[in-house]
Parts: sequence; C-alpha cells; structure tokens
Amino acid sequence: MKLIGSHTSPYVRKVRIVLAEKKIDYEFVIDSPWTEDSKVPDINPLGKVPVLVLDDHTPLFDSRVIVEYIDNVTPNNKLFPAPNRERTEVKRWEALADGVLDAAVSALLEGKRPKKEQSSGWIERQHGKVTRGLAFMAHELGDKSFCMGTHISMADIAVGTALGYLSFRFPTINWQENHPNLSKLYDKLMLRPPFADTVPHD
Repeated sequence: MKLIGSHTSPYVRKVRIVLAEKKIDYEFVIDSPWTEDSKVPDINPLGKVPVLVLDDHTPLFDSRVIVEYIDNVTPNNKLFPAPNRERTEVKRWEALADGVLDAAVSALLEGKRPKKEQSSGWIERQHGKVTRGLAFMAHELGDKSFCMGTHISMADIAVGTALGYLSFRFPTINWQENHPNLSKLYDKLMLRPPFADTVPHD
C-alpha cells in the first residue's frame, strides 16, 4: 500500500499511527495539495490528504474511512470493537477529535490569509469549537486510563492526534494545564513509538 500525505497533516499522522499500531508495511509518499505541482488532485478528486492507494490502485480518502479499512486488514491490535454500543462510542470520540482538528486547521488557514482579508470573527468561532471540544473530552475522559477505560482504541489515537496538533500549531492554548487528565493521557500515548515517531514537523 502507498500512503500519500505530509508530515504536518494531523489526519495523515492519525493514519500513520494506525498503520504502525497494526504493524502494516507501506510506502509513504510526501505530497502536499498546497504545492503547485501536487499530484494529490489526480488521485483524490477532493484534493486532500491522506490518500491510501491500495495494491489494486484503488484510492481511499478521508482518514476515518482509511483507518477503519486498515483495522480490518489484519486481526492484530484491534482498534475498533465489533459493531455495538462500544463501537459507536469509539467513533463518537473520533468524530469529536476530528471536529477539534477541523476547527483548528480552519483557524490556522484563515490566519494565513492577508491580514485585511482575515475574519477575526471566523477565527474566534473556530477557537470556541476547540475550547468546547477540549472541555468535553476532559469531562468524558474523567479519571479513566484511556478513552474507553483500560485499553487503547481508535478513540485514543484520534484524541492524541488532535492534542499533538494543538501543541504543534497552537501552543498558547495550553490545554495541558487546563486539562491535566488529557495531558496525562497524551504523555502515556507518547511513550508508544507510533506516536513518538510521527510527531508533526514542517
């Protein structure tokens, strides 16, 4: 398989972590849809990463679709439970974490526009989503070791990816001090090579 993406994309990092957790070999092709010579739009009509190209050349896109596919490729280290209430909970955590990422990325991109074209109201709205999302995560996690209790799942990978991106792009948010239980979870995840080896960088 071939994964197309960049080192800065949190969605790509999420897929890379899952591939590592599942111990699946793949080729990592660095490409950003923001560069003029990007090949991403030729593979994904939406022009977004990550894209996972299967052995039969079928492209899969949207990180949530990709990670669920990967989890079903091999039976080891299952990250999604069988279809039941627990699986819905895992996917709810992933949707929450991805929503925080969507808001953070949107705020970042808006902030890169020329100053006179930026919407401070839009940026403030996105930051509000991030703040509420973090508070909800912290409340739902409580004093549990992992999002689902005692074992790592796709919920933790999604949350860990979102927290890592906030540290990378928005260090002033200081979620570690505001939500010590999330900080404890992230520190625990960073002890795992899949997280430590995929820290985002420019």
